[in-house]
Parts: sequence; C-alpha cells; structure tokens
Amino acid sequence: MKLALIGYGKMGKTIEQTALQRGHQIVCIIDTDNQHDFRSPQFAQADAAIEFTTPTAAIDNYRRAWQIGIPVVSGTTGWTAQLPEIQHEIATNGYTLFWSSNFSLGVNIFMELNRHLAKLMNAFPNYAPSMTEIHHTEKKDAPSGTAITLAEDILTQLDRKTTWCLGQATRPDELPIAAIREGQVPGTHTIRYDSPEDTITITHEAKNRQGFALGAVLAAEFIIGKKGFFTMHDLLQF
Repeated sequence: MKLALIGYGKMGKTIEQTALQRGHQIVCIIDTDNQHDFRSPQFAQADAAIEFTTPTAAIDNYRRAWQIGIPVVSGTTGWTAQLPEIQHEIATNGYTLFWSSNFSLGVNIFMELNRHLAKLMNAFPNYAPSMTEIHHTEKKDAPSGTAITLAEDILTQLDRKTTWCLGQATRPDELPIAAIREGQVPGTHTIRYDSPEDTITITHEAKNRQGFALGAVLAAEFIIGKKGFFTMHDLLQF
C-alpha cells in the first residue's frame, strides 16, 4: 500500500516506521513547510493518507485529500464540534474518513471497559465519577479527545450525569475532567468512582507511541476500497 503522511511530528515519524515495518511504502510526507505538495504527483498516487496535525488544520487537510480521491485516516482531535457537518459532507460526496480520538488497541479495549463499568454504576448513585488525563506539554487540546470520548460514553450510561466539564464540577450533573500536561508522557487516562465507603478506579497508561501508530496503519489498511465514515468500532467490531 502507498501511504501519504500529513503531519510529520513525533506521531508521524512513528507511523512511518510502523508502516515500513508492515511492508508499506511512504510516497509523500506533508508538513507545515511544504503544503504545496498536496498538489504533487507523489501525493496523488497514495492509496490513503494518515493525518496527525492540529485542530485548526485537520478539516482543510481532509478536503485537500478528498478532492483527488484519497481516503483519510486521522487522529487529530479538538475539531469534532464540526463532526456532523463533516459526516454529511462524506455521505453526500462519497468520501472516506476513518477518525479516532485514539488508535491504540489497548485504549479501545479500555473504552469498552469504561462503557460497561458506567452501565453497572448507574445503579449505584452513591459513587461519584470523575476523570483525570495526563499528556505531554505539546498537546494542544485539553481535555484530550480520548478523555472526551470516554466522558461521552459515560454520559450515555449514567443517568445522573448529563454533561462533562474541565476542572471542578459546579453542578451535580457534571462529570469533572482534570487535564494535566507534563513532560513527555505518551498519555494516561483514569476513571474514578468514589463513595464514602470505597473507591473504584480503572486506568490506561500508554508506554510509547507504537500502539497508536499500529492502530493508524491498521485503519489505513481497513479503509482501502471503502466509502463513508469509520471509527475503531468498525475496525475492532466490539
């Protein structure tokens, strides 16, 4: 498979290594200093593009790839207020986007565990839920896209919470998320249920970026020949 990389930071470089290890070819790498390469013959020959950039750039990047018929895999977060608009655009025009707030296979297993635990805890209102996420200082958005996904999954299962908030909750229906930025940690997410009697916690701690990169490359392999909007649920078929 011929891949284009959009964004060549630490994640982009790790994805490149993983793709090459799986026998794929990197035909084009686009970063901030060579945006003109979206119009290059090298980019046009890609079977798929993998995009990890910034919230302000992501949607334009998708559209540039779609204009020449290239499906996109993206792990960029912080733009999803526009997701309904983008999904309509995909459906109307026959585009392809595989998006996930987190491509790690372990994180997606953790997300399934989170949904199940929240469903169980709906029957026990004496437990107060909260979340903490820790990422490296270069991460632009807070809370992380993964934290938002985890929080929204909790809200679908837990009747006593209707919205999430960044920082301390000011209303009883808010799910508080603490977002910590420090060092170069790949990412940690902890869900906590606290009662006067005890505390239940589940945590996922990433050790490196390889797990995220593998998931992104698997997603690119998955979308070849497909049209529409896809997530890790489609890939993993939980």
